[in-house]
Amino acid sequence: MRGAVLPLAITLALVAVAPASAQQVCTGDINTTVPQRGGPALTFGITPAGEAGALGPAVPAVPDDPAKTLDALGRLRTRGAPFVLRLNRFFWSDGDAAIARFAVLVDRYTRAGYAVELQLRYHPNPDQEGDIAAWVAFVRQVVDRFGPNKRVWGLQVTNEVNFTISPDSSDGAYAGARDALIAGVQAAHTEAAVRGFRNLKVGFNWFYRMDPASENDFWNYLRDHGGPAFVRAVDWVGLDAYPGTFFPPIEPPGGHRDAMVNALSTLRCFLAGVGIPTTTPIHVEENGWPTQPPLRSYDQQAQVLETMVRAVHDYRGTFNVSDYRWFDLRDHSTSSTNFQHHYGLLEDTYTPKPAFAAYGRLVAELARR
Repeated sequence: MRGAVLPLAITLALVAVAPASAQQVCTGDINTTVPQRGGPALTFGITPAGEAGALGPAVPAVPDDPAKTLDALGRLRTRGAPFVLRLNRFFWSDGDAAIARFAVLVDRYTRAGYAVELQLRYHPNPDQEGDIAAWVAFVRQVVDRFGPNKRVWGLQVTNEVNFTISPDSSDGAYAGARDALIAGVQAAHTEAAVRGFRNLKVGFNWFYRMDPASENDFWNYLRDHGGPAFVRAVDWVGLDAYPGTFFPPIEPPGGHRDAMVNALSTLRCFLAGVGIPTTTPIHVEENGWPTQPPLRSYDQQAQVLETMVRAVHDYRGTFNVSDYRWFDLRDHSTSSTNFQHHYGLLEDTYTPKPAFAAYGRLVAELARR
């Protein structure tokens, strides 16, 4: 996202108006009902930009300081383990300018020894909206530009298409978004294969979660319009989960563990309905908890982070989770009155919150070597 946060009243209203759909309802499980199965250690990472999409009035992001960002990242990574940087807000509507801007970022981070993945947003301008052929051409252009760099490990095609009311953060608000997801994933996968970019793995992501009827409608569309060709093109599927912020909007102490297990089990259920097998790994692409003292304290963020990371680690084998990314490194704007701008492990001045050290310790303990 980040971060389209809705109060409970709006969420309930969405349930009331959502169209009916005929498929199994995937309600998911909680940790007390699911066995823990071990598996390969997680590959960790983070979104480094500090820029977050949001509902509400636009607030400019505090500009990035590249040297300070690299210094902070260096304190999070651990020796001998990959640390993946998820570069977000790569908009089709920005065209060649976006490609040039992200080329600078990719070069900066990969030269520093990081692997990167790109969140490639559909996000069309009004003249582009619904032009899937033009979108597919842009996807292929991006693959051709970034695929030769062997440290570019991932391409996420579109963002949170199941979430339909926040055009700043999610692509589902735009006409043709579902077709853009299907066609874009297939085009990226094919282009990478033809060009021999074996390092570049292609996926899409899902926002946890909307009401059951609209969720079924979304997943049914992928099943009916994607089919086996789409399933074969998906190398991984991303999960964006914000327990205690969006869904569920409030969590009791420790409840974030149940929520992460529920998110992973629900996603696996929906993927099975599309035909995507359990051998296709899940990446936790966005997981976060924003601060806004005194209601959302810095110490609370560190506690919630540890609970959610350990939940993913403990159930990684149960749900075939291979990767985890925190959202995000730095606040969008620490002075903003909108708590959606406070997801960072650092304030916008690069002053660490307690969660910064907590995440570094977890990476050192749990990361794949």
